[in-house]
Amino acid sequence: MDLRGLSDFYESPMGERTRRLILRRLREIWPNTRGRRLLGYGFTQPYLSGFLGEAERCIAALPAALSPGIAWPDGKTLTTLVEEDALPFPDAFFDLVLVAHGLEEAEGLRPLLRQLWRVLAPEGKLLIVAPNRASLWAQLERSPFGHGRPFSRSELDALMRGAMFVPEQWQRALYAPPVGIGALARSGTGWERFGARVLPGVGGVHIVEARKSLYAPATPTAPATVRVKAPAILKPAGTE
Repeated sequence: MDLRGLSDFYESPMGERTRRLILRRLREIWPNTRGRRLLGYGFTQPYLSGFLGEAERCIAALPAALSPGIAWPDGKTLTTLVEEDALPFPDAFFDLVLVAHGLEEAEGLRPLLRQLWRVLAPEGKLLIVAPNRASLWAQLERSPFGHGRPFSRSELDALMRGAMFVPEQWQRALYAPPVGIGALARSGTGWERFGARVLPGVGGVHIVEARKSLYAPATPTAPATVRVKAPAILKPAGTE
C-alpha cells in the first residue's frame, strides 16, 4: 500500500478505530515521553500525533519508496524521506524509536534494524507494530496490514535478537475483523477485551517493545575439528 492508500485508510472510520486501539496500547507501554527524543519510522504519523507536545521532539521518517512525502503536522514539517539502510541521523540520537508500516515492505530487514540500532541511545527502547501472520488482518488487502510481509512472534523475536535488540514486552491489538459494519466497527474496545481473553493469538498486530543491547548474542558453535597428520615412519636404510 502506497502513501496515499495509507493516508486514506487512517482517514476512514475503520482507520480511526485502528489508530485509537493501537495508540492506546502504545501509551500503556510509553505512558510518559516527556523530554525524550522520539523517531517514527515507516508510516507513523497517526501514532506520533499522540506524543506531540509531550516528547522533546518527534520526527517521522518515511521510507523513500513511499514518496512523495507529506507534510506533518500542519504548519510545521516534522517529516523526512530516508533510505532504510542509511538513516540521516547521528549515532545514539534518539531515546525512543517507533516502527509502524515499516518492516512489512522493507527491502532489507537486517540493514534497517541495524540502522535503527545505530541511531538509538544506549538505554533506548524500540517499539514495533507489525502484522500478525495468524490474523485475518494479514489476509485481507483492504487493511494496510494485509500488504507486504506478516510475522509470527518467533520470527520477530529472532529478527530483533539478531539485530542486537532484546524483546521485553509483547502485546497484540486489533481483535475485531477488518470490516466497517455499523455496530461491529464501533465495538472495538469490547472486541479487544474479548479477544485478548479468549483468542489471544489472533490479534491483528504484534506490539513489541525491545531494549538496545550493546553485546552481540552468543551463538553456539560446533567444536572445531583439528586434523593431525600422522608423522612419517622412517625405516632404516637398506630395508623394505
